Amino acid sequence: MNMPDFQPILAGILVTLRPVKSDDWEGLYAAASNPNIWADHPNKNRFEKEVFRAFFDDALASNSAFTIIDKTSNAIIGSSRYHAYSHELSEVEIGWTFIACEYWGGTYNFEIKRLMLEHAFSFAKTALFWVGKENYRSQKAMKKIGGVLRAGDYYKMDGQKKVPYVIFEIKYDDYLTGPFAQP
Repeated sequence: MNMPDFQPILAGILVTLRPVKSDDWEGLYAAASNPNIWADHPNKNRFEKEVFRAFFDDALASNSAFTIIDKTSNAIIGSSRYHAYSHELSEVEIGWTFIACEYWGGTYNFEIKRLMLEHAFSFAKTALFWVGKENYRSQKAMKKIGGVLRAGDYYKMDGQKKVPYVIFEIKYDDYLTGPFAQP
């Protein structure tokens, strides 16, 4: 079985997603250093340099992370990645997404998710999104793009503690008829 390409270049009207590289440290940290980005996130201190450094190093090592570039200014505005691909279940996670606050409001996130979903559906039938159980802003954004809440309680370990999450999914058929459907 050939593994999918988890780091293609994905280009839209507003943004380009390209593989994250070590030279992106300064730009990504600048985009991530506003505490408001992480206020509702389970890792509320990710704006701190040493905490973000671990996040950044993990992104590099994942071989599935993107740097998000604003096409107008050519500035680095955030990051996202694929994770936990299962050929057997035909699903992949999309997450670890953040964008600088000045790009909030839906248009940029919508295009980022559209580009990533379009690519994901070339090798999987379902995309999963783990969202902090108390991250209501991201949950609202997931509903806005057609995410359906999976039943159940889900947890990930963060150091020594279990952190509660909810899982949203978007299936390929729903992608074709939902908010991303072309008019």
